Amino acid sequence: MLNRQKELVKYLTDQQLMTSFYLSQGMFFALAIILGWVIFGNLTFLFQLFDFTDTRVWIVGGTAGLTIFFIDVFLMKRLPEAFYDDGGINDRIFTNRGFFRIIWIALLVAFCEELLFRGVFQTKFGLIIASIIFAIVHIRYLANWFLFLNTVIISFLIGWIFEWTGNLAVTFFMHFIIDCSLGLYFNYVKNSSKNKPIHSAD
Repeated sequence: MLNRQKELVKYLTDQQLMTSFYLSQGMFFALAIILGWVIFGNLTFLFQLFDFTDTRVWIVGGTAGLTIFFIDVFLMKRLPEAFYDDGGINDRIFTNRGFFRIIWIALLVAFCEELLFRGVFQTKFGLIIASIIFAIVHIRYLANWFLFLNTVIISFLIGWIFEWTGNLAVTFFMHFIIDCSLGLYFNYVKNSSKNKPIHSAD
């Protein structure tokens, strides 16, 4: 499965890869809007889950996001390359994107995925179901037990923080910090050293 994934990614043009990426995030956003309307009766409740005036957004979200980033970098430097092999997708997504493009990608992923998985699924069905769905949806990690386990753990951690704070802005910022930090690290550090690929929370 992983080899087939590598072959597919290898033959995708950059435009095809990014089109697929934007379509997947657009689908998450559309699904969040549709399900939010159906489940909650309106979208006001869903967007009221974001409170950026809460200082925990920066303290809890930022600290948790950076902690995961540093742990991931620590493990990448010490584990075999195969542990972080996702078929080359993250390599392609973050390679040569530039500073602001990586920030935009991380913002989009964090917003769309937190809106759907924590805002809709976790609010309606609870932490366990939402976290499992989040992990399974990241299908490219299913062929690598370590990346899948990593995704499950991060998903439960993000979900637990949402349970604790009740603030989607906290998990949005945490998710953004993880993906943005790893994307920038990969693009400016790992890519230049031709070392192993990265895993993110997207």
